[in-house]
Amino acid sequence: MTPPKLDAAARLLSFAPHHELVRVILRFSTLLLASLSLLIASGTSRAELLIEDEQWKRDYEKDGVVVYTRPFPGSDFQAFKAVYTLEASIEDIMAVMSDPTSCTEWVLNCVESWGFDDKQFSKRHAYSVNDLPWPVMDRDYVLEINTSKASDSDTIVMDLYAVDDKIAPNKSYVRVSKQETHYHIKPLGDEQTEIVWLQHTEPGGAIPSWLVNALIVDIPFKSLKALESLANSDKYQDHQIQYSDDGEITGVEKQP
Repeated sequence: MTPPKLDAAARLLSFAPHHELVRVILRFSTLLLASLSLLIASGTSRAELLIEDEQWKRDYEKDGVVVYTRPFPGSDFQAFKAVYTLEASIEDIMAVMSDPTSCTEWVLNCVESWGFDDKQFSKRHAYSVNDLPWPVMDRDYVLEINTSKASDSDTIVMDLYAVDDKIAPNKSYVRVSKQETHYHIKPLGDEQTEIVWLQHTEPGGAIPSWLVNALIVDIPFKSLKALESLANSDKYQDHQIQYSDDGEITGVEKQP
């Protein structure tokens, strides 16, 4: 026996004078629900990279730096995870990380970098340019930088995402519009800090994925070694991380 409600719907579609309109409405509702589902899914796409993920495969290890790679959903370009214990305090490392101009001194191929829209430390923005070998065009980025302290540990988490609506594109570069970077910075002692660095980038433009994937381990290895050296330089010594009364990070300042 057909349930009463289904039977009524069937009669409506079969005999109502405007049953074609009803079909259109029902089809539109189905498409709307599907679109909402896609929006919900895309809203969670920022959290694709997780530290603990069985898809990570150890790809490279040298001088204490361990680099893992994995496929990234819907992309031809791999993601990486790098783990390294730096001989430097978390305060001096954060002094480097909080300085947007420092990118050129430690991030591989970063040739220009500056910060803007930094009214609050927990959510800032920075612009940077990455040099790529000829004939590939250089890439530029506009990044949203979110900094917070983990609620259950002393780990500081920095989440960086490419954004499109802050600075107009520059015709000299290819604008990177899809990137996520995560730094998990954990103090292990007064002069030791572990960093777990996760990153995925869609470089855009005409660049072969096999070339990017073949060189991907160079970025974290060379950059983390440079970061360690820079954090121990005189410029970034004797800093202190500032916190608000509710535990939010408000800045990193050099002590007198």
